[in-house]
Amino acid sequence: MHEGDGCASSLVFLVGFMGAGKTSVGQALSRSFGWSFEDLDDLVVARQRRSIEQIFRDSGAAAFRHAEHQALRELLAHKRSHHCVVALGGGAYAEPEIAALIEQSGSTVIFLDAPVDVLLKRCEQQSVVRPLRRDPEQFRSLYEARRPHYMKASFRVETSGKTIDQVSREIASKLGSRSL
Repeated sequence: MHEGDGCASSLVFLVGFMGAGKTSVGQALSRSFGWSFEDLDDLVVARQRRSIEQIFRDSGAAAFRHAEHQALRELLAHKRSHHCVVALGGGAYAEPEIAALIEQSGSTVIFLDAPVDVLLKRCEQQSVVRPLRRDPEQFRSLYEARRPHYMKASFRVETSGKTIDQVSREIASKLGSRSL
């Protein structure tokens, strides 16, 4: 799939919990499409000039969510007419204002999912500091609370036991078989 291949929407959003593979799959998917890639967390960090951990620690979750909302508004304003794959942070799509902005944009939303134990194991293997991953029970509880929001996506892709390229190809196939 390449620019102009009959896509009505120029933005594809990847949502899911920590460890689902949103960034890795998004980068692979954007390369296969020849589209640009954006990670909303990276945009927040660049705009705030501090890490997500620092934002949570110094300003709290509400300040982070506000910064995330502002970064998304800016991204939508600048990328609306460009073909782009966007990875959202784990909690972004569970925020009503963010979900509403994405819905209003007419974009396709893909939920990358895996069993919570797989997600936790992936996160434990990463060197990334994740403020909301400190306690396994809190991790599970947060996953269960967010999952109904993720299930509102255009479609769901299971990532467990698959390589990044396999997931990317599955998404590309699904996107190619539907009008975006």
